[in-house]
Amino acid sequence: MGVTELLLIGAVVFVIAGSVKGLVGIGLPTAAISMLTMVIDPRTAIAMGLVPIVVSNAWQVWTMGDIRGAFQRYWIFALALGLSVFITVVLSAEISDRVIFLALGLSIVSFAVLNLRFTMPRLPDRFDKLGQLGFGTAGGILGGLSGVWVAPVIMYMSARQVPKDEFVRAVGLLLLIGGVPFALAYVQQGFLTPELGVVSLALVVPTLLGFSLGARLRSRLSNEKFRKLVLYVFLILGLNLLRRGIF
Repeated sequence: MGVTELLLIGAVVFVIAGSVKGLVGIGLPTAAISMLTMVIDPRTAIAMGLVPIVVSNAWQVWTMGDIRGAFQRYWIFALALGLSVFITVVLSAEISDRVIFLALGLSIVSFAVLNLRFTMPRLPDRFDKLGQLGFGTAGGILGGLSGVWVAPVIMYMSARQVPKDEFVRAVGLLLLIGGVPFALAYVQQGFLTPELGVVSLALVVPTLLGFSLGARLRSRLSNEKFRKLVLYVFLILGLNLLRRGIF
């Protein structure tokens, strides 16, 4: 598929994914990658989303503030996530698309189920460092295979029962920190070619347009009902990716 076709497909997908992010605050990589894999191979789909995902998370972190404080609180998680995601991409460079579909499907299904039904038991303060190390490593391994590592991040934050603003700030920071070594590993392995890099950079514009549209629609729609609808769609998409990985 040529650059023009990738740009056209990507623009449509990232307007939709950005709208979801703007409306309900979650799901940009989940929506974008799951939709793109319907028409292109998973490595290309993940590479196309790298720049928009990093930029959107950087913007989220910047607008929330207290970046230094959040990093001081979650540096163990960030270090474990960053190292494991880079190592996983390098070590899994030759794996088949089927394995990527399985990892991506597992990530998306976990993400949907966690946000729809599941409540994590509380993680005591004395186990916080161990929890950061474990969830961070799990997120890096899963993210290195699939490009989506949000589920372990949400599991940890839910287990720590952090306040809403802290949740948004910390999730954005950890997604950003995971995205940088992930992008570097994709470049180092040759998955993010110069052509795909240009496409990914160009897709920042439709992502921000979609984000702005979603934010405007937020006041007109029932946010919780739409959020649940989106999560059920993610669940179906994730199950379909699992099917593609198995059969």
